[in-house]
Amino acid sequence: MDLSTPYLGLTLRNPLMPGAGPLCDDLDTARRLEDAGAAALVMRSLFEEQVTRAEVALLRELEGLAGGGAPRAPAGFQLGPHEYLEQLRRLKAAVTVPVIASINGTSEDARWLEYARWIEAAGADALELNAYHMATDPFECAAAVEQRLLDLLAAVRGQVTLPIAVKLGPYHSALPHLARALVDRGAAGLVLFNRFYQPDIDVQALEVVPSLQLSDPSELPLRVRWLAVLSPLVDCSLACSGGVHGPLDAVKAVLAGAHAVQMTSALLLHGPERLGVVLDGLRAWLEERGHASLADVRGSMSRERCPNPQALERADYVRLLHTWHRRRA
Repeated sequence: MDLSTPYLGLTLRNPLMPGAGPLCDDLDTARRLEDAGAAALVMRSLFEEQVTRAEVALLRELEGLAGGGAPRAPAGFQLGPHEYLEQLRRLKAAVTVPVIASINGTSEDARWLEYARWIEAAGADALELNAYHMATDPFECAAAVEQRLLDLLAAVRGQVTLPIAVKLGPYHSALPHLARALVDRGAAGLVLFNRFYQPDIDVQALEVVPSLQLSDPSELPLRVRWLAVLSPLVDCSLACSGGVHGPLDAVKAVLAGAHAVQMTSALLLHGPERLGVVLDGLRAWLEERGHASLADVRGSMSRERCPNPQALERADYVRLLHTWHRRRA
């Protein structure tokens, strides 16, 4: 059974990998992921805020206001910029699969963008760019929001020769247009989707409080829908991120057109070995249907190739709303 897949110019032995998160902070966990079958590792994101805070800390150290040595991880972050580069080097020495670094920011400030170049020098095989930006300015139009992302990609592209995958949020008004524009400006891949963490309100203290919930399979259909729409339209790698917990979740992502399938929440809940369970289930599903390779089925349920493309569009939306009825007990 040939489960190999192209992703960001790499040939991976299968499509499964951990998504950006804490799983690669520990070398033993990284080795367990590789042993379970992970075809690549995606590191947690290095945030723009980490770089700027670390610069302030370093200046204070140089002024004698703090202890000497390399800048430590800023408060609230697991890895500072220096530690991030060191962890990347350690991962490259510890595993044989590709290691994909991740950066997260919104500005074109050279102070943090130059870390993309240092990440490349440290040995990363590819780079994931996550531009987590909430559009809250009533004077900034949708086109300006998209242009911000395009300009950021161009700025990062100017720093490195690494293949870059852009991790998108689902809340863009014209996602296919943006996707093609990103590819035209040098994106080698798109990751669908970033998860926007929603704050909660403490009604007793009357405070806004952070709220982090792990994904579950109910989030997968949004990814599958847009993978199916985009896969015939863009000439780049596509990764599914969010909602993959079991073998059939991975199957659906591949059928819709995903080259790579990222898992994070399921691995945090069940351990690195969960990836092996999903991989075995994906292989069994293909064997049961007589397929010799993953490439045989990738994109077979895309908008261009599926038997009922209306199910991805407005026609099925109208039909569902007009035919639904409450089930009787």
